[in-house]
Amino acid sequence: MTWHSHRSRIFGAVRAGVIAIPLAFALAGCDMSLGNLSERATDEWTHTYPLKAGGEVHIANTNGRVDIEGVDGATVEVRAERIAKGSTEAAAKELLPRIVIKEDATPDRVSVETEKLGGIMIGASTEVRFHVKAPRNAVYTITNTNGLISLKDITGKVSAHTTNGGVRGTALGGGVDARTTNGGVTIDMASVGSDKIYLSTVNGGVTLGVPETAKADVLATCTNGGINVSGLKMEVSEQSRRRVEGKMNGGGTSIELSTVNGGVRLRPRSTATPKDTDHEP
Repeated sequence: MTWHSHRSRIFGAVRAGVIAIPLAFALAGCDMSLGNLSERATDEWTHTYPLKAGGEVHIANTNGRVDIEGVDGATVEVRAERIAKGSTEAAAKELLPRIVIKEDATPDRVSVETEKLGGIMIGASTEVRFHVKAPRNAVYTITNTNGLISLKDITGKVSAHTTNGGVRGTALGGGVDARTTNGGVTIDMASVGSDKIYLSTVNGGVTLGVPETAKADVLATCTNGGINVSGLKMEVSEQSRRRVEGKMNGGGTSIELSTVNGGVRLRPRSTATPKDTDHEP
């Protein structure tokens, strides 16, 4: 081997190393699920917490759906299903205890969060599914990264934000702030109060059902899609393919609906439950 070719190999290795090092740092903390994850290990627990009237319920998840149901009473019940998947049964069982759920509960606020796993996982994945029953008049703050947020029979304010997944709401009655990036937002309002209703996504549709007698100031916008506000008594002040603005029944509560890639629909509410199109394995 000549010195020239030996030097070229050395410099080539150095260049490859320079590229590989930042790539390793970029992947740190990521969940890389490669291969056939046919084996799983699961467990679950149910905890209950007292909550004062008007208190806050905070649920934060990373991977997995979050289901919230408003009920009578002054107790928050949280059932959490932990799921670890691996290429072998032993790998799944070894991973399960690493899924940590942190609790912080006071009479005024109940907070339950899934902690993020550090490092790189190859040939494995984790998921937590939350099933929550709590006072219907509580204040709800729900965040997720990969998974659906489902809300039902809640009269208090709701903030529901996810990234990859939809937000679904049935028979809500308070202010709503529902947002996602990749997924649809479908909310059914049993009543419309004075607090703002804001629904937004980037890639997906937005649908809001409201009582025909609701009084609201409406602004609906989209970039690639259409807007449909038929079936409601609305005085439209501005209308185009990308923007509709107007007043329902003389105006009142602020309603803002927005998407980039998808349609927007404002319609009379129905008693039908919004269809859950998010896949749950």
